[in-house]
Amino acid sequence: MKNICFYFQVHQPFRLKRYRFFNIGNDHYYYDDFANEEILQQIAARSFIPANRMLLDLINQYKGKFKVAFSISGVALEQMEIYTPEIIDGFRELSKTGQVEFLAETYAHSLASLFDPEEFQAQVKHHASRIEMLFGQKPTVFRNTELIYSDDIAETVFDMGFTKMITEGAKHVLGWKSPNYVYQAENTPKLKLLLKNSRFSDDIAYRFSNYGWSEYPLTADKYIAWIAATPKEEQVINLFMNYETFGNLQPAHSGIFEFMKALPRFAEEKGIGFVTPSEALDKLKPIGTLSVPNTISWADEERDVSAWLGNELQKSALNALYEVGERVRLCTDRRLKQDWIYLQTSDHFHYMSTKHFGSGESQFSPYMSPYDAFNNYMNVLSDFIVRVKAQYPDTVGNEELNALLTTIHNQEMEIKKLQTKLKTVLSSNEEQLVEKSTKKAPVKKEQPKKAPVKKEPEK
Repeated sequence: MKNICFYFQVHQPFRLKRYRFFNIGNDHYYYDDFANEEILQQIAARSFIPANRMLLDLINQYKGKFKVAFSISGVALEQMEIYTPEIIDGFRELSKTGQVEFLAETYAHSLASLFDPEEFQAQVKHHASRIEMLFGQKPTVFRNTELIYSDDIAETVFDMGFTKMITEGAKHVLGWKSPNYVYQAENTPKLKLLLKNSRFSDDIAYRFSNYGWSEYPLTADKYIAWIAATPKEEQVINLFMNYETFGNLQPAHSGIFEFMKALPRFAEEKGIGFVTPSEALDKLKPIGTLSVPNTISWADEERDVSAWLGNELQKSALNALYEVGERVRLCTDRRLKQDWIYLQTSDHFHYMSTKHFGSGESQFSPYMSPYDAFNNYMNVLSDFIVRVKAQYPDTVGNEELNALLTTIHNQEMEIKKLQTKLKTVLSSNEEQLVEKSTKKAPVKKEQPKKAPVKKEPEK
């Protein structure tokens, strides 16, 4: 039986405010709260809230036959908790149906997998625990930021305990192979891979409302007919896209919601079902291995990481950021750690991309140009680094600092142990004193007084 696997990315960054050179050292708050709240509330009203309601109706209508999956970044969850908690309530309702799966990813929607393996693992662990806390599911399938993947990343993901992962079905990697199968990682065969079908995914995500497209308008029956026409042995069609496709990237007046509502009915008529990523990877056997020595993603035509690492501005900013990673992890300053997470979000570096500068491709950037994005980010990062160095000066090397902090930590633990012992001893002494004071002293019996002997007068 042929199946469709829907997966939706949900992400919003903490956008930076206009931060000038003269703010460095004076202003340690970096975020544009007004823009973050306004944008998220607009997207919630146009997309997330009606889309959640639509999916819940479809799941209830088709009684377990319709299923989807989400990957929600940690920074998006934090913004939803602050500005639009009703979205999280909607995801909780979807989770309760048992037909919706939540995937693991990097908490900050970061590029840590390319720069800092330790940070990468810490973020994935943090994200998984947050998903379990909010939605009652422990993620078993991993999805990296923007579907970034390579053989090296596969090893790290497998070492973290994952045996299932999704990524891009890049043409230059697959060659003549089809993305409509389950594969194994080349160097870690126990890691099973599910690949995005770019053609069918992009028909909905990018071409749906394009009047210049030769297949416009796209109807549900036409779309399902295309999927049904794929070779019989190709059992899973992976449709991976941004959740904002519904109502934001493809506005409601384009008919995108009606298209989605009709899709399960036509799929049922053609004998096509729906599965979650974990179900597909559990049920289907891999047909071969996939070798990806050079990093891929789902971005742009090249399907590589040039959207974030394509010029010297981006490389310089990323290198400067991750150079202080080890020191940030050693610190206990919660505010510093929070800024560290927010500053890693991949969007900041995407805004610096010069690939499509002037072509309208970077329409979601809040900056006038990539250079403006770079200058603003580097001003913020400069202040952040000053704060890190204030705690851990450059004069102390990382290894020396780590050893020093370990010694301090061990001494603190020893002091706590001694304090605990001292409290126990003092408590024991107090109990003994109380016990002694409450014991009654033995009462001495008074001897009866003898009557005085009367002396007889002498004769």
